[in-house]
Amino acid sequence: MNTTRIDLYTRVTDAIIAGLERGVRPWLQPWSAERAAGRITRPLRAGGQPYKGINVLMLWTSAMNHNFSAPVWMTFRQAKELGGQVRKDSKGSLVVYADRITRTEAAENGEENERDIYFMKGYTVFNVEQIEGLPPHFYAPAAPPLDPVQRIESADRFFAHTGIDIRHGGNQAYYAPVPDYVQMPRFESFRDAESYCSTLAHEMTHNAASRIMPRRT
Repeated sequence: MNTTRIDLYTRVTDAIIAGLERGVRPWLQPWSAERAAGRITRPLRAGGQPYKGINVLMLWTSAMNHNFSAPVWMTFRQAKELGGQVRKDSKGSLVVYADRITRTEAAENGEENERDIYFMKGYTVFNVEQIEGLPPHFYAPAAPPLDPVQRIESADRFFAHTGIDIRHGGNQAYYAPVPDYVQMPRFESFRDAESYCSTLAHEMTHNAASRIMPRRT
């Protein structure tokens, strides 16, 4: 295994560990992008094809770290070919490409043997929110909300009766102690009503804990 391949494995592993240390579980992404023409569960290439494998975790983590709500990523060259321009000082995100080649080698007895050689390459992509001037469909608004029938009415009533200030927008869910509100991605960006309710309930526990814990003076 060459040094370049070892370095890529190290960079991927370090990125996931760093996310875990910040409390981010990159394999759990219950909501899709706020700005996407359709409901998204995986990061997408410029052509609309979803990423696979470790790249899904890598780009989810990067999106959460930088608060990107768009799901589409592309290289500097792809952005330029589409008429876009990556914003100055934008930091790209690592993705990897793994494949194999078959090489025919001559053995000592004169026979030819085939050997598979595996390789991995890394390259940099940018989220469309880091790029200006792309065709309009890359900045398309979210799809219409989920059918109201899909909402869980009893849960909605419970959340409303708590009196907690619940705000919607962006791609992050969190509780802000000051000025005391819960921030949620929009309902339609979750893959189902259960994911929305479980995420909101989790953030509300932080609100409840802040009310129970004595304040330091």
